[in-house]
Amino acid sequence: MKSQDVRKQFLDFFESKGHTIVPSAPIVLKDDPTLMFNNSGMAQFKEFFLGNGTPKSPRIADTQKCLRVSGKHNDLEEVGIDTYHHTMFEMLGNWSFGDYFKKEAINWAWELLTEVYKIPKENLYVSVFEGSKEDNVPFDQEAWDIWKTLIDEDRIILGNKKDNFWEMGDQGPCGPCSEIHVDLRSAEEKALVSGKSLVNNDHPQVVEIWNNVFMEFNRKADGSLEKLPAQHVDTGMGFERLCMALQGKTSNYDTDVFMPLIREIETITGAKYAVKASNEAEEKVNIAIRVVADHVRAVAFAIADGQLPSNTGAGYVIRRILRRAIRYGFTFLGTKEAFIYKLVETLSEQMGDSFPEIRTQKALCSNVIREEENSFLRTLDQGLVLLDAVILNNNGDTIDGKKAFELYDTYGFPIDLTALILSEKGLKLDEAGFQEQLQLQKERSRAASKVTAGDWNVIIEDDIQEFVGYDRLSQQVKITKYRRVESAKDGEIFQLVFNATPFYGESGGQTGDKGYLEAQNGDIIYIIDTKKENNQTIHLAKSLPENLTGTFNAVVDAIQRAKTSSNHSATHLLHQGLRKILGTHIEQKGSMVRNASLRFDFSHFAKVSDEELVEVENFVNARIRESLPLIEKRAIPKEQALEDGAIALFGEKYGDLVRTIKFGDSVELCGGTHVANTSDIWHFKIVSEGAVAAGIRRIEAITSEAAKEYFESQAVSLNEIKEALKNAQDPVKSILALQDENAQLKKQLETLLKDKAKNMKADLAKELQEINGVQFLAKQVDLNPEGAKDLAYELGNAYNDLFIVLATAHEGKPMLTCYVSKEIVASKNLNAGQVVRELGKYIQGGGGGQPFFATAGGKNVDGIAEALSKAIEFVK
Repeated sequence: MKSQDVRKQFLDFFESKGHTIVPSAPIVLKDDPTLMFNNSGMAQFKEFFLGNGTPKSPRIADTQKCLRVSGKHNDLEEVGIDTYHHTMFEMLGNWSFGDYFKKEAINWAWELLTEVYKIPKENLYVSVFEGSKEDNVPFDQEAWDIWKTLIDEDRIILGNKKDNFWEMGDQGPCGPCSEIHVDLRSAEEKALVSGKSLVNNDHPQVVEIWNNVFMEFNRKADGSLEKLPAQHVDTGMGFERLCMALQGKTSNYDTDVFMPLIREIETITGAKYAVKASNEAEEKVNIAIRVVADHVRAVAFAIADGQLPSNTGAGYVIRRILRRAIRYGFTFLGTKEAFIYKLVETLSEQMGDSFPEIRTQKALCSNVIREEENSFLRTLDQGLVLLDAVILNNNGDTIDGKKAFELYDTYGFPIDLTALILSEKGLKLDEAGFQEQLQLQKERSRAASKVTAGDWNVIIEDDIQEFVGYDRLSQQVKITKYRRVESAKDGEIFQLVFNATPFYGESGGQTGDKGYLEAQNGDIIYIIDTKKENNQTIHLAKSLPENLTGTFNAVVDAIQRAKTSSNHSATHLLHQGLRKILGTHIEQKGSMVRNASLRFDFSHFAKVSDEELVEVENFVNARIRESLPLIEKRAIPKEQALEDGAIALFGEKYGDLVRTIKFGDSVELCGGTHVANTSDIWHFKIVSEGAVAAGIRRIEAITSEAAKEYFESQAVSLNEIKEALKNAQDPVKSILALQDENAQLKKQLETLLKDKAKNMKADLAKELQEINGVQFLAKQVDLNPEGAKDLAYELGNAYNDLFIVLATAHEGKPMLTCYVSKEIVASKNLNAGQVVRELGKYIQGGGGGQPFFATAGGKNVDGIAEALSKAIEFVK
């Protein structure tokens, strides 16, 4: 049973019982100080339980988006480790506000599970509340008696307060509950161990699927219970777990709730999700994929409901969830570029009918997630934090070349930048050690680039492979041959050749298709890339089908193909526009057509001006608006194509028979995939223009969905600017005025701070202490770091035996400034750089500089006092 049908049957069932179906409330709560997020189905109805409002109907049913990142079984760091807990989940619920109570709720739950969903009764267990002396709540005899009419008594379990008294939080509506658990184990496992003993013991196949909560009380702030004005029913059934039970799976992630996301993650990353991991490495990949699949749902729905990632409150929770997903992808899936935002498209398609907000806010979700990914990935790639740690833990004034190479090799941190930062901090780089490691790496790289390819295993003798991808995206195929390829870089890869294929192999600047191969028994083999080799289309996969001689359905990822085709057609129009506006000297020197964007390299003698870029954009978009149909000619003589005005690209290899692509006056020889009509491109937008090499320029551009998202993002930014400027009629003029005003204020501030530093000089001079022939002072001053520097030099000019450490906490950022008179640097063996590196530890930072002047920044303002107290030890 498909998940959409599971959801529909639930709502239809309770509608037949007189319930009004209502939409899900937002996952983000704005007006409830006790909760950041909707963590249960009943949260939106709390006012009705408390008697503070009247519902539209006494009986309601819905499916509610929920988010939990703490509490019982829901710690964020545990999600993805098991197969049945989530951050965001769907809760199917039916509600009675002062209408029916235990009898109806229990009987209907049983009817739906056993008669509609047809879950075998022998697989179900139920629990009732045993009572609590602490809260003076008795054993739930009524629920027990009702269940006795439906199920054998030996399948009824007594539950304690932890398991069978449901509370939304420390305060609020609550009451005893009766849970329904399902045992999904095999018959052999059931025969060995009773499911009853596994209920509420965190067994992955013996799980709670439905909780019937009988709301009778309100938990007050002091912990006491008071009776609610009326008795209510609040039920919640975990949608993902229910789908697991009904689809015969042993993991929530194996259901069609998550598999579309998992398949897309596999397609994007090339990783393989093993239903049953056979080793630790596979399990780490599994966990990472589960984390990403789970977390993108939570983050996207939160953003769609208005909660952007930030550094505080609910926004921090969302950022933390997303960064956990990025970290898992980066570490275990090898994703060094943003990719999670791409999953929003799949999520929108999958859940947009039930939750239309994810569809209408798709662009916003994608843009926000992409920016967050890029921001965090930059932090990971740059390795600045690691470099700071290396400096902080280093003894002496030289950084080991091996450590510097690790930053360079593992994190891509440029060695010249490392050397520059070390120099600024008064440290040296062991360049010889770095070069030694670099040479070893080159030797390893040569070894790693070696590819070992096995022989082709021929299954069917078929010399002619038909490409059908221009006309369709799926095809019944047979594998004609395959081989195993091993490399240190990619590990084991299988290359497959089909008798016919809809997959476009990478060539002509267009990336290869991805997709999957489906066997007749439903098994899936994912095609992670497609190449062309020796006039054959070769499909790359991480594994082989069990039955290599079977017939398979080869399916191209249609979404990615459409985006790639849009970008390829736009590349032709761009080429035409450049030749028309800049001159016929323009020649294509390279291109890269992907699903996300296009890149076009061309010969030109100067930077393309902003005005020229606008002209090019306008030209391409005019061709798009003309709705020019694709006129394609296949297998025509090359000479005829050239006579017809087709452009042949320099450096491309053409056969005697060629294919021409024509959109209006644009005619090119091309073997790539294209849109049927230029209107399918929707819009063309240049995002960058720059030099690649002498005389070669590069334009990068986007089309279709990416262009839509770009303009939506720009519109949001403009509206935010206008709002920040109090809805100014001319925001540009207002911004220029603010910039002028800001520049003037900065000059005034600099003057005032310098005056303040001069005025403080006399006061601080009175506080100097003579210690061992040194004028010593360690003090926090109310200045910015630049002001502290000016003050240090002002005092330094007046003394030749000065040692001072000044601390500032400007805008909450601690900074230590050390000045040592040059006359005593050598005579007293004092070094300002060493001083700030040592004292910087107390403010959780570090720094450096010259022997007579150095600074250190940090994170911990509270450590300033201790740092200043330790400064005196340098002169004792």
